[in-house]
Amino acid sequence: MVNGMKVLITGASGFVGRCLMGQLSRQGRFTATGVVRRNAGHTSGEHLAVGDINEHTDWSAALHGKQVVIHAAARAHIMADTAADPLTEFRKVNVVGTLNLARQAAEAGVKRFVFISSIGVNGNINTRPFTAEDTPNPTDPYAQSKWEAEQGLQQLACETGMELVIVRPPLVYGPGAPGNFGSLVRWVEKGLPLPLGAIHNQRSLVCLDNLVDLIITCIDHPAAANQVFLAGDGEDISTTDLLHGVANAMGKPSRLIPVPAGVLQFGATLLGKNAVARRLLGSLQVDISNTREVLGWTPPLSVDEGPQRCFDTNRD
Repeated sequence: MVNGMKVLITGASGFVGRCLMGQLSRQGRFTATGVVRRNAGHTSGEHLAVGDINEHTDWSAALHGKQVVIHAAARAHIMADTAADPLTEFRKVNVVGTLNLARQAAEAGVKRFVFISSIGVNGNINTRPFTAEDTPNPTDPYAQSKWEAEQGLQQLACETGMELVIVRPPLVYGPGAPGNFGSLVRWVEKGLPLPLGAIHNQRSLVCLDNLVDLIITCIDHPAAANQVFLAGDGEDISTTDLLHGVANAMGKPSRLIPVPAGVLQFGATLLGKNAVARRLLGSLQVDISNTREVLGWTPPLSVDEGPQRCFDTNRD
């Protein structure tokens, strides 16, 4: 382990980035600088504002003296995306913007680039657990842009010698989670009923604390160089069981109505919400055995402990 290593974290005001900055600040092993679009009263560590991330972003000041870059910033799924060509919009940030940062990082002498990708690169549903060795099969614009970024980064790493670490997390849950899961958590917190009491799917998820622990492991682990790692809690869980766990951790009643999954799928189809239904009702399993073996890493929290830790109102 290298104490005092200087790390740059993009997306430092985001769901993952905030937690990562906080953990690094508490550990004290690394000196972390967070990149945000605009400075707005951040409290953990040092932050720099760079504006929008695209092909024109100047990273020179942020990269000065840095040894590792953790790129967590991205254009993510947008609930009501009105772009005529979503893939083009995703590419501007997730592909072109990422590669612009990586090129400047290599030129600045950065040793390692840790890219937070997505399990969507593998696909969005499966009948056997995904592995890092599987042929990529992205099926939506966001995942496609992440896969294209991975390919560009791998080529750049070969050309420059900068080490590349790719982390593909499945759905990340925790306090303040964005997207559909965050909406469900807010419903649970309010004690409102949800028609998700009879979902018997199997999903690999990763709690925020486990993902952050894995990312920190990848900062300086010698065996992480030029590897792709899948993230996860190590055990699979149904949507119903997860929401029961979240409610229990919050000290709230889990008002889950047992509506058959087929009925929910039919309703989602009528409403044009198939993508949402797939994430809530379908199965997506991830095999993290390679991550465990290569890094000697074990998720600190189990699927039983994850919700309790993530939604404990007394957490530090």
